Amino acid sequence: MSDRVQIRRALLSVSDKEGLVPFARALAEAGVAIVSTGSTAAGIREAGIQVRDVSDVTGSAEMLDGRVKTLHPAIHAGILADRTKDAHLDELEARGIEPFDLVAVNLYPFERAVTSGGSAEDIVEQIDIGGPTLVRAAAKNFASVAVVVSPDRYDEILAAVAEGGPSLDMRARLAEEAFAHVATYDAAIAGWFRDRAGGEGPPASLTLGLERAGALRYGENPHQEAALYREVLTPGPLGGAEVLQGKEMSFNNWLDADAARTLVWSLGDRAAVIVKHNNPCGAAVAPSLEEAYRAALASDPVSAFGGVVAFNEEVDGAAAAAMAEVFTEVVVAPGFTPEAMEAFGSRANLRLLRAARPRAGRLEIRPIEGGALVQQADPVDETPKAFTVASRRKPTPAEWDDLALAWVVAARVRSNAIVLASGMATMGIGAGQMSRVDAVDIACRKAGPRSRDAVMASDAFFPFRDGIDRAAEAGVRAVIQPGGSVRDAEVLGAADEHGMAVVLTGTRHFRH
Repeated sequence: MSDRVQIRRALLSVSDKEGLVPFARALAEAGVAIVSTGSTAAGIREAGIQVRDVSDVTGSAEMLDGRVKTLHPAIHAGILADRTKDAHLDELEARGIEPFDLVAVNLYPFERAVTSGGSAEDIVEQIDIGGPTLVRAAAKNFASVAVVVSPDRYDEILAAVAEGGPSLDMRARLAEEAFAHVATYDAAIAGWFRDRAGGEGPPASLTLGLERAGALRYGENPHQEAALYREVLTPGPLGGAEVLQGKEMSFNNWLDADAARTLVWSLGDRAAVIVKHNNPCGAAVAPSLEEAYRAALASDPVSAFGGVVAFNEEVDGAAAAAMAEVFTEVVVAPGFTPEAMEAFGSRANLRLLRAARPRAGRLEIRPIEGGALVQQADPVDETPKAFTVASRRKPTPAEWDDLALAWVVAARVRSNAIVLASGMATMGIGAGQMSRVDAVDIACRKAGPRSRDAVMASDAFFPFRDGIDRAAEAGVRAVIQPGGSVRDAEVLGAADEHGMAVVLTGTRHFRH
């Protein structure tokens, strides 16, 4: 393989016309012969630049409303010929085919057609066939051909042309980018068909298109490189969230903001959630966002320091003022009033993230070595009508409300998870423990005296009665849990001994 390939002949066929004319002009001035198609050729020709139509090369006019134009041996043989083989070069010469040294192609705007609400017919017409074929052919033959799929590379290509042509390393990088571009494009198409067919669970083959949205300073720790990606056919991370103020979002900020946003929209109107290290440390529903925030903060004011706060309504000035004395990394909400923006404006480092309600039905993907674990997101959609009161005492109406809140929060806490709640606010949360009784102890300790007459939610069943006994000692009056332990009778017997109400949901919500 030669190190540099001199660019003598180029094929240009682009949907994204950004920078096209200056690029074509510079190529022409460097003595490069340009072949092009359709609107690309027209734009180049209108700029007074010499260009040859693909149809003149192939001897065939475009067919089927442009569906067939570059799918021809005169084009693809000129791209795919292995120039280290005399037989290939002799065959090109015998057939009168000139080789291409540069292929600059980007694809029909399929994703734009989908996101703009186009009809199925319009969307299908934006599935490019010839473009990906050209790109793949040029990328395969990177030993002899340079391929460009983004206008961002034009200046780099022109600089290389001036130096004798793109190097082998550069051509390999461009080929990697080209194959990734086509793969992402195909992932968007597969995703559209999956949605159209109504697919909900993990498919037989999962194709994801992730485009780099930007670099992050580092990952979970300073020595880890990291970047933020956007999934194709979506507005972007957290539903296309906008950073309205503050420092650059970090890797951990994005994780915590996602956790906080997911939970807060699972609660009732005028809710506030505080998340620290991907676990909620406080959550509440109240008549106003200010009251909800103060109640969530009271759940664990120590852990709330440096946390992420989420609201499910537009943040007003009163709620913003209530946050003035607590160091907070991020506030995520569907909007902020001018008064809230003014109140937050004095805190230059505080990140304000405007994000809409999360979309339902997404898949959760966790990479493991050599593969990934994929599951549907865990909806907490059980209703009290499906619950069973398994104790002698029934919950009071107020306890029912608190049990419902605690149950939703527990589903978003890392297992083993215990949540104490009272007055539609969490009182204490025990997260991520290896034993359930330890999670009970932590939740009760954090709640302190406020555990008296509180309710308790457990994300999974109690394997022994010790968790019930500890909660009763702290004054807990009602429990919600899935049930299903071989010792359910023992656990329920303990609850009856303590006069506690027990509600069984029949559904577990582990979160590892």
